[in-house]
Amino acid sequence: MSTEYAAGLLGLDRTKISNMESGVRVISPDRVRTLASNYTCADAAYVEALVALADQRERGWWEESRGTLPSGMLDIAELEWHAVRLHTVQAVHVPGLMHTEDYARAIFASVLPPLSRLEVELRVDHRIGRQRVLRRPDPVSYVGYVHEAALRMQFGGRQVMRAQLDHLCSESERENVILRVLPVECGSFPGAGHALLYAEGPVPQLDTVQLDSAHRPEFIDAEAQLAKYRAHLEWMAGAALSAERSRDFIHDIARNL
Repeated sequence: MSTEYAAGLLGLDRTKISNMESGVRVISPDRVRTLASNYTCADAAYVEALVALADQRERGWWEESRGTLPSGMLDIAELEWHAVRLHTVQAVHVPGLMHTEDYARAIFASVLPPLSRLEVELRVDHRIGRQRVLRRPDPVSYVGYVHEAALRMQFGGRQVMRAQLDHLCSESERENVILRVLPVECGSFPGAGHALLYAEGPVPQLDTVQLDSAHRPEFIDAEAQLAKYRAHLEWMAGAALSAERSRDFIHDIARNL
């Protein structure tokens, strides 16, 4: 359907349709249903999931940082908040949803070009704020894979890292959290060059992958690419230590720091 056709259905200017598609302008649940009906979308579950997103009335907590942090960071928080299940793979850092303030501060302080102290603290505050998705009344289910290398890199020094590992073990005991370690003995593994966040939506069509880059977060939702990253996660599930053995493994590293 053309932009002009969609605009005619809703009685809007065509530029407003483009803004809706790009996420700049909000769209009402009724308009979602109108478009879905005229686009002959027969997947009722998908339509209802889109309607539920359009029906969000409350302003997300991340909006408090709009204008002070890069929009990509806010998009990650919003993606996590609306997911029903999160999967992450980390090879250099421990999972962001389990950072301590000092560990996060050490990471943001090493950015090039250097950030001001204020910019670092804004990012630390946002990083810690994202963790509420694991602690809200209806916490999201989380499965994290972390490589042994990330557990041994001493961001912030020995004391900061020891506290971070202790915190990691504590967080892994939450009922909605599964944390598994990939030991160095496993050798090579798929996706070794980047961190991965796979966010499951209410329906598969809303699944999204987020990858880190030096410039900004990248978001992927094409089915062929999602299938590739699902295969990565399946590989991790078969190769990583169990949750119990992973917790013991992390405790051992912390004790030896």
